[in-house]
Amino acid sequence: MEKITAFTISREWPHPEVLEDFAQLRRYNPLVHCITNDVATNFTANVLLAAGASPAMVVAIEEVEDFVRIAQALLVNVGTITAATAEAMLKAADVARQTDTPWVLDPVAAGALAFRTKIIEKLMRFRPTVIRGNASEILAVSGAAGNARGVDSTVSSNEALDAAVKLADSVGTVVALSGEFDYITDGTDVIQVPGGHEIMTKVTGIGCTLGALIAAFLPVTDSPLRAATAASVIYAAVGERAAKGVRGTGSFAVEFLDQLSSLA
Repeated sequence: MEKITAFTISREWPHPEVLEDFAQLRRYNPLVHCITNDVATNFTANVLLAAGASPAMVVAIEEVEDFVRIAQALLVNVGTITAATAEAMLKAADVARQTDTPWVLDPVAAGALAFRTKIIEKLMRFRPTVIRGNASEILAVSGAAGNARGVDSTVSSNEALDAAVKLADSVGTVVALSGEFDYITDGTDVIQVPGGHEIMTKVTGIGCTLGALIAAFLPVTDSPLRAATAASVIYAAVGERAAKGVRGTGSFAVEFLDQLSSLA
């Protein structure tokens, strides 16, 4: 690792480069095509709207090719994958590769179940711009033993960092590794971001929507590394702010959207 750059949200927010990228996202209002987890679809759309992007949840195999061609970014999240959605995901990723549309792969529960793991392996052939996952998922995608347990990680992000760096370097992608500390790497540089408040792990869709926000930043920043960093910094900052004074996970989810939509 040639360089490690650390962002400490509590001391450095607002970070000027992240604010610049966030303002650019809101000016540009990118159209983000999301093929995502059923349990997170509504929250994903609301997060993108709160951030200033335009979400579109197009999953029909008959429509994905046309829609990828008009979208500015694509998210593929395999959380609730089926045979039908797998076909749509592969078609969308193929078209994204052909059209140079930036896209994010969220390999939810990679290594835990054979069907989804095989589809993830096929998706990797289309070279995602960013791979976002927890430590177990990144270890599984990189070929190491991840000890995955559904969507939960059984190892820390620190333990998966070397695998993330090697994966990014070998595939030519950016890996956004989530955990107590988020790590974003292109195989050369590693950026460390504190991972926000613990309550974020108790609300369905928080991790999935981070992948969508990374996708939204891809067409408005000068590199995938910067896009993934901006999204992670904003998520950590918003999570910390939203956690103050909330009564529980339900009010946190609403406050998270409020804090994101008013962040400046």
